[in-house]
Amino acid sequence: MVFNSLSFLVFFPIVTALYFLLPHRYRWMMLLAASSVFYMYFVPKYILILLFTIIVDYFAGIWIEQQRQKEGGGYKTAFLVLSIIANVGVLAFFKYFNFFNDNAAEIARFFGWNYPIEDLKILLPIGLSFHTFQAMSYTIEVYRGHHAAERHFGIYALYVMFYPQLVAGPIERPQSLLQQFHREHHFNETDAVEGLRLMLFGMFQKVVIADRVALIVNPVFDKPAAFHGLAIIIALVLFSFQIYCDFAGYSNIAIGAARVMGFRLMTNFNRPYMAQSVSEFWRRWHISLSTWFKDYVYLSLGGNRVGVFRQIFNFMVVFVISGLWHGANWTYVIWGAIHGVCVSVALLIKKAKVALGVISETQNPPHPSMLVRNSRRVRVFLLVTIAWTFFRARNVSEAFYILRRCTAGVTEALSDLIHRQPMPTGISHSLGRIGPVIIVIVLLVIVEAIQERLGPQFRFAQIPTVARWAIYEILLLCIVFMCALCSWAPMAARSSSISSFRA
Repeated sequence: MVFNSLSFLVFFPIVTALYFLLPHRYRWMMLLAASSVFYMYFVPKYILILLFTIIVDYFAGIWIEQQRQKEGGGYKTAFLVLSIIANVGVLAFFKYFNFFNDNAAEIARFFGWNYPIEDLKILLPIGLSFHTFQAMSYTIEVYRGHHAAERHFGIYALYVMFYPQLVAGPIERPQSLLQQFHREHHFNETDAVEGLRLMLFGMFQKVVIADRVALIVNPVFDKPAAFHGLAIIIALVLFSFQIYCDFAGYSNIAIGAARVMGFRLMTNFNRPYMAQSVSEFWRRWHISLSTWFKDYVYLSLGGNRVGVFRQIFNFMVVFVISGLWHGANWTYVIWGAIHGVCVSVALLIKKAKVALGVISETQNPPHPSMLVRNSRRVRVFLLVTIAWTFFRARNVSEAFYILRRCTAGVTEALSDLIHRQPMPTGISHSLGRIGPVIIVIVLLVIVEAIQERLGPQFRFAQIPTVARWAIYEILLLCIVFMCALCSWAPMAARSSSISSFRA
């Protein structure tokens, strides 16, 4: 089941109402059953995969804790490895088998060898990467002694399967989420209002912006050779907002749905295009994922406690793995590597400035002017947008072709401007279709810039009641209009190609 569907509009209020009507001791059963229905809405039999990993990790957590309490505890690492192998093995089989198999076949063809193994004809279980990482964080935290093993099998299963964040995160740690299932929640008007507000804004991001922008972005990336260079540039810039509004919108709906019931999920996006460096971008983008890689991969490799070149190596490992996590294609690996290179170059520049005495290693740099801050934001946005080319392109060669066409598009646009040539018909027609969404995107950027300037002290509830309700009504009308225009079913089915990246 997807959030932007008629099914979810029926599912959410029923589940929420049942949650508060049932006694506390029965709520976990209802939520687990509802989460199973939510997941089985896609491919019912794939719930058996979830059940397998849940059973393995549940017992692995208990065995790890028992071994940790014993003197010596020699088997606790073995049980952790067993859990990781089970989780990564399932993920590798469904998500990466064909990728590695295709590469092995290419190598075999290069040397003229016979390679008889064919690709598997299987569908990727939706949300597999997300609940795999959440399950792994549980056993790792138990292994490190940061969290006690969960003895209640149903509660642990619910930790992995909690429907709001089952498909696309946020990826929660056991310290944050598990104890919330044991606590009794009473209906709270503030939580309900805040949660519904997040869901409304998330639905607006997803349906009005992301899904609408997909209508112009998808045809360009499907057949880039058929489009003018300027059209490709516009599509690439729009894709930056499409993927942001898709992921952030889905996260806001998830966080909001949980908040209505009293559950607190971590913030997953924090105005990433306001970042002034690529490192800061990753502290704001998909926060639950970036902190997962930081805590369990980067710090395990030594983090920044090692020499500069080893630190760069750690960066590259994390970002390349992060790229591969997003998708089984070399385009994702290159996308991750680009971010790793950007972060590494920034580190080298900083070290060089420290060595030359331009800045101090410990002293904070002076607060830059607004012009400098905005110029940095534009630079980061351009770098991130260029990297998105590889994320969205179907293959590496096509990604490079798109970038070449973008370069040509700038030259063509400047030439047309100098010679006062009219905009190509295809582009002007496309802009006419997407014009209202461009206006909405500009307004989104303005709102986020204002929020960035006001800082953490800004609260939406501080806005006067009349203005606040006017905003609610405008957002709701836009969502209803888009659904009426495209209808729920086609919208959910066409729901941008980003949906495939949630696996």
